[in-house]
Amino acid sequence: MEYINKINQNLYNYLNNTILPKYNDTIGGHDVKHIEYVISRCFELISEFNLDVNYNMIYTIAMFHDIGYHEDPDNHEQVSADMFNKDEYIKSYFTEDENKIIYEAIVDHRASLEYEARSIYGKIVSSADREISVENMLIRSLRYQKDKHINENPSLNDVIEYSYKKLYSKYSKNNGYAKMYYKDKKYLDYIENINKILDNKILFIAEETKIAQKINLF
Repeated sequence: MEYINKINQNLYNYLNNTILPKYNDTIGGHDVKHIEYVISRCFELISEFNLDVNYNMIYTIAMFHDIGYHEDPDNHEQVSADMFNKDEYIKSYFTEDENKIIYEAIVDHRASLEYEARSIYGKIVSSADREISVENMLIRSLRYQKDKHINENPSLNDVIEYSYKKLYSKYSKNNGYAKMYYKDKKYLDYIENINKILDNKILFIAEETKIAQKINLF
């Protein structure tokens, strides 16, 4: 993790000691492990595609991008950006223009075919937020759908159906809405593998059922 040495240490300590612990009560796989994954992928993509960016800004955007999830899952991008905007301490590390870019990039991290990220920072974090492990994606999707529909008291079959519809709309090769700006080999392999099960619903149900049993979802 060579990038750590390029980040202001006071900023790094504040984000890790004050912001990261707030992810312990998030739902649907938007937890500490996910944030650490997004951070790691950001710098992996920066290195592979030789992107010229401010590391302090990238680290801050990645750390804040899902912080509002526990308050409003469906609108967490805007909530997360607003939470950043209210943090006067963290903003003191950046110029006014940089704070504006960070705010927009947090909102933009859910870029889709219909909505483009407004800066390279939004493009990087949006791309880093894309999963590259089919198993991890299936686990996160199951947990997310169970949490989202908890008031319906859904069965496992219900949760799997919700999961299939969401993942198909997001990642199917023909019309998936997920936007990926930096398509490295890891992501391309992921898309190929997840489409093998999205194109075969019986296989998808079997895989999700196996995973649900593995993680004791019900």
